[in-house]
Amino acid sequence: MFLPTVYILASKPYGSLYIGVTSNVVERLYQHQVGIGSKHTAKYNIKTLVWMEHFETMADAIQREKSLKRWYRQWKTDLINEHNPNWYPMDAETGEFIIDDGRDPWDGSPLDNT
Repeated sequence: MFLPTVYILASKPYGSLYIGVTSNVVERLYQHQVGIGSKHTAKYNIKTLVWMEHFETMADAIQREKSLKRWYRQWKTDLINEHNPNWYPMDAETGEFIIDDGRDPWDGSPLDNT
C-alpha cells in the first residue's frame, strides 16, 4: 500500500532518534527492526516507532521530513510528547499504541499502576 509517511523511531524514551520517510511504513519499520533499515539505526539500536504522520503525496512527506530534521531536538521531543506522552511503541499499520500486559514496553519491567 502506497501511503507517504514521515516517522520517528527512538532507542528508548528521550533516547536517540531517527527521522525517516517512506511509502510503506510497515515494511520500512521491519527493515529497521532487523538491522537493514540504516546503519545509524542499527548502530544505535533505534527500532521503536513513536510518531508518524501520513501525507497525500511523497513530495509533501519529503518536505516535512527535511523540515523535521532541521528542528532542534527539544522540538522533536515536544512533537512526540504532544501525540505520545508515554512514548509507547506504535503499530505501523494502525497507528495505535502497543500496550500489552502491564509491562513496560521498553524494558519489560512491571508497570507501577499506583
